[in-house]
Amino acid sequence: MTVTLLTEDRGRVRILTLDRPAKLNALDTALTLALRDALDDADRDPGVRAVVLTGNGRGFCAGADLSEFPALTPDQPDAVLERAALTAGLQTRMQRMGTPVVTAVRGAAVGGGAGLAIGADMVVAGDDLRFGYPELRHSLVPALVMTGLVRHLGRKLAFELISTGRLLTAAEAFEHGLVNRVVAPADVLTAALEIAGTWAAVEPRALGAAKDLFYRVGDLPTDAAMRAGQDVNALMRGFRR
Repeated sequence: MTVTLLTEDRGRVRILTLDRPAKLNALDTALTLALRDALDDADRDPGVRAVVLTGNGRGFCAGADLSEFPALTPDQPDAVLERAALTAGLQTRMQRMGTPVVTAVRGAAVGGGAGLAIGADMVVAGDDLRFGYPELRHSLVPALVMTGLVRHLGRKLAFELISTGRLLTAAEAFEHGLVNRVVAPADVLTAALEIAGTWAAVEPRALGAAKDLFYRVGDLPTDAAMRAGQDVNALMRGFRR
């Protein structure tokens, strides 16, 4: 079986690399399963304190592998639902992890690849980035990535991207808060590793609690969010050594 996901540990940082460069790292079922399992493994490993996700070749990820679509038809409902659940779970997996994740993105990050890029906690992009959702050009709906897009962008720009397929440049993505840093394409991994190294130096329980609270308060009314903050405030007293 061909390995399409590479794993490397550098100290307490785990690097996961999508490795289908000839396909612009398109997410077929095998790669999607491998990435899901690798993220779960990293989150369970006490020796891993941060994760960097990147892609080999000239693009980060071209989204779903369209060559699998002929088998995903209405007369195969179980297969369709299983694939949709797998994709949806992957799109939200990184934000549900206790371990922080930064994506190192260069070139194309489109469709599911765009959703994967911004599904991390932070994003480093090369100045060659092309980010967007061209699914409608192929008579498809960006259904499984739409939630993440709408939560990251204002509605007018989000609708423009999904309805016209326009791709954002790195400068535009930075301006709209989709990426944290823009660097030369050759420097994306180095910059992402710097961020991951900063995380790896922090008490992991404190960082995990901060990450969990960060995403929870975004979906809570103010009073409930403050109560959640009070709970973590009390809990964190046990984190200091």
